[in-house]
Amino acid sequence: MSGNRKAIAEDQWDQAKLIWDHHQMHHEVRAVDVAIGLGSHDLGVATRTAELYRSGLFPLLVFTGGNSPTTRSRFPRGEAVHFREHAIDLGVPASAILLEPNAANTGQNIALSRDVLAAAGVTPATVLLVSKPYMERRSFATARKLWPEVDIVCASEPLEFDDYLKSIGDEKLVVDMLVGDLQRVIEYPKFGFAIEQEVPEDVHAAYESLVRDGFTSRLIAS
Repeated sequence: MSGNRKAIAEDQWDQAKLIWDHHQMHHEVRAVDVAIGLGSHDLGVATRTAELYRSGLFPLLVFTGGNSPTTRSRFPRGEAVHFREHAIDLGVPASAILLEPNAANTGQNIALSRDVLAAAGVTPATVLLVSKPYMERRSFATARKLWPEVDIVCASEPLEFDDYLKSIGDEKLVVDMLVGDLQRVIEYPKFGFAIEQEVPEDVHAAYESLVRDGFTSRLIAS
């Protein structure tokens, strides 16, 4: 076991890694009409979006996100605002960035970004969603529900699970977030928030085991 895994037993590590892999869509990144960088605590989303812009994959991007209890101290002016500033620092021209500063959840990220694009006269046929690595599947399922006419491609920083743990610095929190996102993948279709996504039996078993072990701080009441 690597030295940074102090709060996770080896079997819990294996279970978390299984869920981590399931959350990623493994899409081939390709040229699209527009990209949307989904706001969060993870500035790596802005870094990855800027990198893909510089690769010439899209001419326009939207950063979306207001504030939440987990991001307010880090991004006091709002997630999208800080993401935009970071991307500009990385060489993305301000003219290529639209700002959506109000979204408070993933559904609003998608719906309000669509509105911002429409206001700018942009009706994309293909959209690249850039998110945290473990949020790819949920963002895909949400966008397919709310924006079904658009072809969705997902991307995130190309990090291994161990490297992502190191980048965040709190392995218990990361596993809590993996578990919480999988719960949303499972539960949100019942409320009309997302399309159904198949969850393999071994992934579901890993989820239930981690819930029993107390990785529950990001669960919602269901």
